[in-house]
Amino acid sequence: MNLPIVYHPNYVAPLPDGHRFPMSKFSLLKELLLKDGIIQEDNLYIPEIPPLEYIEFIHTPEYVNAYCTGTLDPKAQRRIGLPWTPELANRTCTAVGGTILTAKLALEYGLACNTAGGTHHAFPHYGSGFCIFNDLAIAARVLQKSNLVKNILIVDLDVHQGDGTASIFQNDESVFTFSMHCEANFPGTKQKSDLDVPLPVGLDDDGYLQTLAQYLPDLLSQFKPDLILYDAGVDPHVHDRLGKLALTDIGLYRREMQVLSTCLASGYPVAAVIGGGYADDLEALVYRHSILHRAAKEVYRTMG
Repeated sequence: MNLPIVYHPNYVAPLPDGHRFPMSKFSLLKELLLKDGIIQEDNLYIPEIPPLEYIEFIHTPEYVNAYCTGTLDPKAQRRIGLPWTPELANRTCTAVGGTILTAKLALEYGLACNTAGGTHHAFPHYGSGFCIFNDLAIAARVLQKSNLVKNILIVDLDVHQGDGTASIFQNDESVFTFSMHCEANFPGTKQKSDLDVPLPVGLDDDGYLQTLAQYLPDLLSQFKPDLILYDAGVDPHVHDRLGKLALTDIGLYRREMQVLSTCLASGYPVAAVIGGGYADDLEALVYRHSILHRAAKEVYRTMG
């Protein structure tokens, strides 16, 4: 059985020339994974657009309607940082569907990876920082309401705090939010996750991985989740444009192996999304995102 990977051609929507969000990375990631034999076309799963009621499990109907119909006010649009188009609205909903499908596949197979996702800056009534709807939060709630899981752990290793996710679940004991992020980075105002681990600027591979090892195993044994949603942002990389940490490609690979093997060895299924990553060198960025899927394939192979 091959590692389940989720992808949809609609993960890419047109943006104005010169826009700093690297939209093309999603299709380029799929192409690289195919080229390097990490995946085959026949183990790609294609998500469906979820019903709007699923999105409204987390987001207010007013916000969902305004975004989907293109009537969101200009100030709210600017806060998101992506100009509205029907294609982008479609892409946004498709990516949410992708994370829901990834979570369901993880329950079935033990491990599954999306080739998008990780929009953790989206709050119930507004979007922020390139994040429109919070796919992690929506997927968590959909699986709970479908009675597939009770307790979910969100492991957010994007370099930016998962502020939207933290805020959404701050009074919800069934979802534990763990965010390990650069302290001197976006968002300026942090929310309170169940466990926040702020990291100093310039932290390298060994310091980062030692810090992670201090928290993750204990968290698993204390919380005992039915499912782990893992945001594997690659923006802690030393060459990330928005990162401020100093991980290398090898450090990212060690991180993914550490997270996935620790969780799976303890018997907890993992649904992984790619999270943030920003670089002028698009080819290098796409490779960084592929490290998640390379590590996942290796761990999946050893699960037998």
